[in-house]
Amino acid sequence: MNKITELFKIQYPIIQAGMIWNSGWRLASAVSNAGGLGIIGAGSMYPDVLREHIQKCKKATDKPFGVNVPMLYPNLEEIINIIVEEGVKIVFTSAGNPKTYTAFLKEKGITVVHVVSSSKFALKAQEAGVDAVVAEGFEAGGHNGREETTTFTLIPMVRENISIPLIAAGGIATGRGMLAAMVLGADGVQVGSRFAASEESSAHENFKKAIVDLEEGETHLTLKELAPVRLIKNKFFADVVDLYTKSPTIDDLKRLLGRARAKKGMFEGDMHEGELEIGQIAGLIHDIKPAAEIVKGMMAEFESAKKQMINLN
Repeated sequence: MNKITELFKIQYPIIQAGMIWNSGWRLASAVSNAGGLGIIGAGSMYPDVLREHIQKCKKATDKPFGVNVPMLYPNLEEIINIIVEEGVKIVFTSAGNPKTYTAFLKEKGITVVHVVSSSKFALKAQEAGVDAVVAEGFEAGGHNGREETTTFTLIPMVRENISIPLIAAGGIATGRGMLAAMVLGADGVQVGSRFAASEESSAHENFKKAIVDLEEGETHLTLKELAPVRLIKNKFFADVVDLYTKSPTIDDLKRLLGRARAKKGMFEGDMHEGELEIGQIAGLIHDIKPAAEIVKGMMAEFESAKKQMINLN
């Protein structure tokens, strides 16, 4: 048992990230059934769709699972009420102020975790009363902090500043990466990109294949003026780069991004015009496999790497 397995009542300190267009009930229940913590990504779901995913997840697993809620969500109150009504016990909040709903959720007996990208925000989250934080480095896919602090630098800095459990995220897809994060002070890890390329991920097969084919250096953090996001370099990304040469306004960037650009890419499989969010670690992901195998493989590699380290001494 460690702080994270104890907090969530799970077997392994591996949390699957609540990624938009990837993290439906199939992936969340598969990860939870394998001993990790599965998370439904509410960021790409209308309220009624989220309710359906929660209900299906409850039928598919009797293990704990959570919901990730971006605080920028337009129907935030409705989403929070559905989570409470459906009896979800774990909520990960991101992209916003943790004070907004932490006290309310905790009153309902819900464990609250907030995602941060700096020590300053980790402290604010701790002050807001969250049960744990996810500290996510610049390597991560999806929406990132503006500071560009890498996971290896961020984790020990956050550890030095907070006393609550700490989950490391960004660039972790292997058991060795997990061990490294824990040596630096993390109590567990959150894994996104590796689970995006799983059989149960709700992403389009084209996107999963693109992840497996990616090589080092083929993603880039951009659109910092809106919300920093790490993207695969495709036609849409090239259009973004081109627009930046013209000193665009925020409205220009918003117009180019348009609506449902991430859905077009990750969910509908448009590899040219879609917004394809993935982490730098994709260069180490070479296959699409069941979520249970990913969890099992990470834990086996973690234990073996730990033994190797002990033997070195």
